[in-house]
Amino acid sequence: MTTTPHGPRMAGDGRREANAASVLRTVLDHGPVARSTVARLSGLSPAAVSRQATDLAGLGLLRELPEHTGGGGVGRPQIPVDLHVGASGGPVAGGVHLGVPASTFALVDLRGRVVARRTYPHDGVAPEVLPAAVARELRGFLEEHTRGRPLFGVGAAVGGWVDPAEGLVVRHDAFGWRRRPLAAELARGLGGRTVRVDNHARSIAQSEILFGRPAARRSLVHLFVGNVVDAAVGLAGVVHQGPGAAAGDVAHLPVPDSTAPCPCGRSGCLEATASNTAVGLTAVRRGIVPEPDTSLVVDAAAAGDRRADRLLRERARAVGRAVALLLDVLNPDLVVVTEQSSVLEPEYLEEIRGAAIDLSHVCDDPERIVSPHAGPATLPVAAGTVLLNPLFRRPFETVDEWTGAEGRD
Repeated sequence: MTTTPHGPRMAGDGRREANAASVLRTVLDHGPVARSTVARLSGLSPAAVSRQATDLAGLGLLRELPEHTGGGGVGRPQIPVDLHVGASGGPVAGGVHLGVPASTFALVDLRGRVVARRTYPHDGVAPEVLPAAVARELRGFLEEHTRGRPLFGVGAAVGGWVDPAEGLVVRHDAFGWRRRPLAAELARGLGGRTVRVDNHARSIAQSEILFGRPAARRSLVHLFVGNVVDAAVGLAGVVHQGPGAAAGDVAHLPVPDSTAPCPCGRSGCLEATASNTAVGLTAVRRGIVPEPDTSLVVDAAAAGDRRADRLLRERARAVGRAVALLLDVLNPDLVVVTEQSSVLEPEYLEEIRGAAIDLSHVCDDPERIVSPHAGPATLPVAAGTVLLNPLFRRPFETVDEWTGAEGRD
């Protein structure tokens, strides 16, 4: 990747980074937009906006759009700027979500939109060798789909307890991982490219803050319900991690009225009640599907199987009861629920909303409970966001880091 050099760091670089980040986020929110409008929206002077826009364009992050120049006015035409995306060859981030049954690979542009995507099933791949296998397949995917576009690096999202600062999966029960150096293993398999990792619930929360609804930037709770069940909290645009990055473990949150036995020895825990694993096993026991795969249950419900629909509604109500507890404790502006059936079918989201509003003591507005903005592309977009989020906070420092890693490739 080629960028315009911007010299050694000096006193005042902190302000320069902050100003550049303000310009970049303003263009993200409003672009294509004239520099004068960026100045008005960001509170920066027109001269500062012009300087930062020029530097950001030199990094390949912004571009002018002369074809959008307004005509008929008096004075110098306003040439808008926008993020460097689309068919013009703008930079992309790689993303990989490591799920239990499969990984999803993606290329994501600067607006968090998926450019290319592929699923890699884990059939027959042991957890001990999974990172190397994923890196090998991902490298081929990236080489095939970047097609000369600058690739900044790769973001990886995975369930369990993840320490992003150390690049570690501290604990992932389904894979049996303990203190697994996932970032280093993936980077090694990708020829030394920059790799950042984070928990998938936090990654989706950050994706909502960066690319989703404005309310998410004030406060949100994200609840992820898959084979792994966990959560994330965001306040004022920052996702909380806590000491050791251990925040978000809600697997054993009690679900009102649930009697499902949990391996922890208690009953009614959220993961034991509502996870994909729990729903899949119940579906097999009831004769709905031949194997414990929640996707098969969703497909059966879509095809008109009333038993499958009833089971998914039961899960949605259990999730809604857990959401009510989170609403009452944290009272966020937004609750984002990532749960397969409700992402695909709004009726199941309505079940979640109804159960939550019935039990919550502080929330009577069902519109505060939503599915992720990216819909079925939520996980690959979140994985790309793991890499892109620092860019929108510290653009110069982040690009320096990425291009330095590329130089070592």
